[in-house]
Amino acid sequence: MSDAQREKMEYDVVVVGGGPSGLAAAIRLKQLAAAAGSELAVCVVEKGSEVGAHILSGAVFEPRALNELFPDWKERGAPLNTPATDDRFLYLTTNRALRLPTPPQMHNHGNYIISLGNLCRWLAQQAEALGVEIYPGFAAAEVLYDQAGRVRGVATGDMGIGKDGKPTERYTPGVELIARETLFAEGCRGSLTKTLIRRFHLRDGHDPQTYAIGLKELWEVAPERHQPGLVVHTVGWPLDGSTYGGSFLYHLENHQVAVGFVIGLDYGNPYLNPFEEFQRFKTHPAIRPIFEGGRRISYGARALNEGGFQSIPRLDFPGGALIGDTAGFLNVPKIKGSHTAMKSGMVAAEVVFARLGGNAGAQVRQALEQSWIWDELYQVRNIRPSFRLGLWGGLAYSAFDTYVLRGRAPWTLHHHPDHTQLIRASQAPRIDYPRPDGKISFDRLSSVFISNTNHEEDQPSHLRLRDPAKAITINYRLYDSPEQRYCPAGVYEIVEDPGTAEPRLQINAPNCVHCKTCDIKDPEQNIDWVVPEGGGGPNYPNM
Repeated sequence: MSDAQREKMEYDVVVVGGGPSGLAAAIRLKQLAAAAGSELAVCVVEKGSEVGAHILSGAVFEPRALNELFPDWKERGAPLNTPATDDRFLYLTTNRALRLPTPPQMHNHGNYIISLGNLCRWLAQQAEALGVEIYPGFAAAEVLYDQAGRVRGVATGDMGIGKDGKPTERYTPGVELIARETLFAEGCRGSLTKTLIRRFHLRDGHDPQTYAIGLKELWEVAPERHQPGLVVHTVGWPLDGSTYGGSFLYHLENHQVAVGFVIGLDYGNPYLNPFEEFQRFKTHPAIRPIFEGGRRISYGARALNEGGFQSIPRLDFPGGALIGDTAGFLNVPKIKGSHTAMKSGMVAAEVVFARLGGNAGAQVRQALEQSWIWDELYQVRNIRPSFRLGLWGGLAYSAFDTYVLRGRAPWTLHHHPDHTQLIRASQAPRIDYPRPDGKISFDRLSSVFISNTNHEEDQPSHLRLRDPAKAITINYRLYDSPEQRYCPAGVYEIVEDPGTAEPRLQINAPNCVHCKTCDIKDPEQNIDWVVPEGGGGPNYPNM
């Protein structure tokens, strides 16, 4: 696409992503401009069909950053309706549930069980009331640079390109959003953020990011099973002792329960299937009764950053900065990241406002180092990497670090890239997963159906293989094509065509729920997730 064919729109600040960090940044920018009596043109571009459509989180929400952004959020009607009232932490064996002491980071007094998607929808309303322009259904597909190499904005993707790469009758060129400063708030494993990290060497001197996949269902349960405000986390079964992960059950309002399962993407067995582990978890004798007689409403999956303090990259580059989960501010032991994501956006807004006012040397990372985010993440930096010692070793070290060292250990444990951790299929035990019963456990395709995922069928695949041959010569031959299992939406399928010597990898891109797991876990880093046409993907209600 030549630049001459694109419409250009100019702003002071463009924010890529309508999640908690992006919306908080846009709101804070407008607040600062109003306080200074100045005008600031701010735009948020969001690839989902609406704000909140692609938002997936547990979520137990700590309102610390929201209190700072809108001290009167209760009067404004923020959708924080269910205070957390009871915390339980369980260790599951095959047939039993043993209650463990709840770690202090997991105490949720003062927090709320919410739909993060609904909170983002509310934040979008507040932003628009302040004059922020929000464009849902437009995917930022390209970073724009000036002649000096400075980021000057983004371009949204062209619409109406057919599978053959040629324009169709519905062709519409993308739009260039030109900005003095661009904030990237793409969420975990942002596709443009990947290019920025490479171009500006933002990860030099910092640990690699490490990730998990989170799978979630929303249920309407029988009234007698419902305990509003109850927060339950489990570790143990069905995972083995060397695989990091666990579950959550959060009881919201209206007889709804959010249930999910999180598995660290540093797991080693290529036969492990996160979706099947989640379905198996729900059949545990202590868990199954919660859902009996209930109704599954929605399903989704999303990768999340788990690297914490030592994996936060350099955030600033000429013309902008990274904020929120695209940079990685999740507090893993607390099992929360929305409050830190929002705060990172608010701090970045203050820095960008200063830069626009002439303080060219202001830096987002330096400002964050002076905020409460930095101390919060520093204190828990060793807990996630300690689980390389296994479940019990990790729990023991975490207790020592928390209660004795109080997060001030004179050492820092480090992370390794997740994609290097798979062992060969020939060395791995196969895992026999039970068939779904259609009542408590389900298959992937029926699950994708209730995620309301939809993509324009006639478009190029947004899942691209750098070297298509490696799908068979490496993934299939050495690892038995693990992408068939780690994808929670049935996107990747090994097909054996009659009369051919080798199978082939079929990519069912319309199934994709945009979790980004394939981009992270592929052992050769051979899969590139790029944005499909804007508005495509899941449409999560109340998730």
